[in-house]
Amino acid sequence: MTEVEWKIFQGSGEPHDGLSRLPLPPPWRRSSEQAVPILPADHADYLEAEKDRGKPIKLKPEANRAINSALTLRRPLLVTGKPGVGKSSLASAVAYELRMGPVLSWPITSKSTVKSGLYDYDAVGRLQAGDKTQIGDFLRLGPLGSALYPTTWPRVLLIDEIDKGDIDLPNDLLNVLEDGHFEIPELARAREETVEVKLGGSDRRVPITGGQVVSRQFPFIVMTSNGEREFPAPFLRRCIRITIPQPTEAELLEIVDSHLKRYLGNDVREELAEIVENFVAVREKQELATDQLLNAVFVVLGNGRFETENGEREAVLELILKQLTAAQAT
Repeated sequence: MTEVEWKIFQGSGEPHDGLSRLPLPPPWRRSSEQAVPILPADHADYLEAEKDRGKPIKLKPEANRAINSALTLRRPLLVTGKPGVGKSSLASAVAYELRMGPVLSWPITSKSTVKSGLYDYDAVGRLQAGDKTQIGDFLRLGPLGSALYPTTWPRVLLIDEIDKGDIDLPNDLLNVLEDGHFEIPELARAREETVEVKLGGSDRRVPITGGQVVSRQFPFIVMTSNGEREFPAPFLRRCIRITIPQPTEAELLEIVDSHLKRYLGNDVREELAEIVENFVAVREKQELATDQLLNAVFVVLGNGRFETENGEREAVLELILKQLTAAQAT
């Protein structure tokens, strides 16, 4: 495999059809449904889907290697880092460059379960509606279920802040992520052999036969973690893992430019450099996130310059750049 073929994801920030070169997964990740990705005919809306969130991100070589390894092996990518370092944006960057469509997002809470990620069935609603209704009217695939639904072109799934889930959630995910298929018991018991259900995040309906959903393309899965807990070894060995460090002062300037360059004139470059320098100095003493810096720069420099004599600018910066620890973040 040549270097160009290996790097399906280039990190260029420019969309391309390189995903069609992705080889079949290794035998231990392959099911009877696996096939080489084929770009769908109606891909026009895919091209711009994640542009605003995905294009500005700057990724280091380590991140590019991890992304390409996860793509090739069809393994989830576990991304650890402080809040605001761009963990979630990584999913958008891959979706935009490889034209994989809108990112399917599953924000994890303490009540999240594998079933809630796969599908939601409104049994009470169907009972109240009576026998003449179709079961498909009350069932919707969740973000995980939608990502596993058989398509010719893989999707991107963001499982955000998996730290917040129940302690058993990572292990509960293993079988689904390993096998790439799942059963919906309510449909397996239904009178109809094939039932159309709603696809997560849209009103589009898709057919499911025999209650079985078998992935044709493993999704590219990004799981984010703030590093607040340890995960079990069986879960970790099934992931490609990477830690994103805090961006340096120079990298922060690049990030601000990539997001806000059109809002910032040349006359504010000196003030911008000062704000970034102060941000880095404060970040060494207390916890701050990069998106706080972006918010501060946009408010203070992006809509006309604040008057500096009356202390308004400093007050706004202090308001937005409060540290993230509970003791002083209120």
